[in-house]
Amino acid sequence: MRKLLKGRVLFLFSLLLCAVVAVWGIVDPDNLGRVASVLTGSAFGALSWFFMASVTLFLLVCVWVALSKYGKLTLGVDGEDPEFSTFSWLAMLFAAGMGVGLLFWGVAEPMMHYIHPPVESAASPDAARRAMVLTNFHWGLHAWAVYAMAGLVVAYFGFRKGAPALPGAPLRVVFTGRWVGPTATTADFIGVLAVATGVAGSLGMGILQIQSGMNALTGVSGDSLVVSTIILLVLFAAYMLSASTGLDKGIRILSNTNIVIAILLMMFVLFAGPTAFLLDGFVTAVGDYVSSLPSISMRLFPYRDLDQWTRDWTLTYFIWWIAWAPFVGVFIARISRGRTIREYVIGVLLAPTVFSALWFAVFGGTALHEEMFGLGGLADLVTEDVTVAVFTMFERLPLTAVLGWTAVLLIFVFLVTSADSATFVLGMLTGAGTLNPSTSRKISWGVVLAAMAAAMVFTGNIPSLRAVVVAGAVPFTFIMLMQVAAFIRALRQEGPPGEVEP
Repeated sequence: MRKLLKGRVLFLFSLLLCAVVAVWGIVDPDNLGRVASVLTGSAFGALSWFFMASVTLFLLVCVWVALSKYGKLTLGVDGEDPEFSTFSWLAMLFAAGMGVGLLFWGVAEPMMHYIHPPVESAASPDAARRAMVLTNFHWGLHAWAVYAMAGLVVAYFGFRKGAPALPGAPLRVVFTGRWVGPTATTADFIGVLAVATGVAGSLGMGILQIQSGMNALTGVSGDSLVVSTIILLVLFAAYMLSASTGLDKGIRILSNTNIVIAILLMMFVLFAGPTAFLLDGFVTAVGDYVSSLPSISMRLFPYRDLDQWTRDWTLTYFIWWIAWAPFVGVFIARISRGRTIREYVIGVLLAPTVFSALWFAVFGGTALHEEMFGLGGLADLVTEDVTVAVFTMFERLPLTAVLGWTAVLLIFVFLVTSADSATFVLGMLTGAGTLNPSTSRKISWGVVLAAMAAAMVFTGNIPSLRAVVVAGAVPFTFIMLMQVAAFIRALRQEGPPGEVEP
């Protein structure tokens, strides 16, 4: 009874706070954007080193535990077989890794680093090559180390210790003292806020991109807020319908649809574009990324006036991944039962990283080839409006309209999948960790997410939108560090296979 009461209090309090943020953003979006920018600017200004070191630490811990004697431990009962085949598991990892962000930034980010590089000469061959390294850095091993660490903690304590899938559960299991209860409850609350702001931010970006895509394809702009509102209402109806069908039906069907459409779209661009150039670029980008990884993992440009660039790109991305960590971590943990820690880490780190590198090599590489060796002009358009980047690139390929509408459909399905999954995870986190949250609780979160997405759209620009997400996620970095400490302590207490007491 006490557990249920705490869950209800957490549900009502977090729902109310998110609703307040949503109303604030709808009534005065400019003010919300300014406040979020001040908060994130202050945090980055004082703690840039801390966030960079923390995310790199997550990667090092993942590698250490996979290679150590603990890597043979099963995420479940010893000897338990994986719930899913390796192929199905990897396919679902791709589904978790795919999102509206890849379509939004697939063309835009490499192009932005090409024309506004941190160090190299702008619009040069060196800038193009470095652009792919930076993009892979932001979307590669570090990003997936955040997700892998979050999921590993949930899977280990949930499947081996019987703890609920809550951010504060590891603290309750491992540590003792009066500070544990309030700290763990705070961790649960901050986790809910991180998920809500992170998903709402992605919904806002996706809605803006759908609007830009429809404008480019139809030539009809209309009132931007009216169009955005209509898109949001259709999206809301779709993900609420999906959420009411249950996890196994709605999310599974949508995830499979995402994968098929995304791979077909990427393959078409690969073979319709400069194929040899793109494959050469993919191999080169992977080699450059791997060789540069040790140096860029801790680089903050203290001797150059590049603090703002680091905050706007690298640190914003890293905190964005942390915002999504309690969300994606739960999903990854759920599908990984029965895997060893070593299998888990290798699969979660490598498979999505390689796929993302190929995605950016195809989409970003096509745009760079067009800018460097084709008609050009993409850089100016991307600088003017980042949301039109992928649709502008499609204009240089065959079947422009088909590609454009396919991208719009894919973005929409991505958003529905994310929102549907988020209502489930938020219902679970605010329901004492239950694996089957009630429909009423999921619907409540669905309504609040729609309102928060509206607030994100009304802020009117991508930097403000990203600042709101980052402001909601910064505190969860500290929670993740405590989770890592609890995880390592629990491993040492349990001991590796063969040393565990019968």
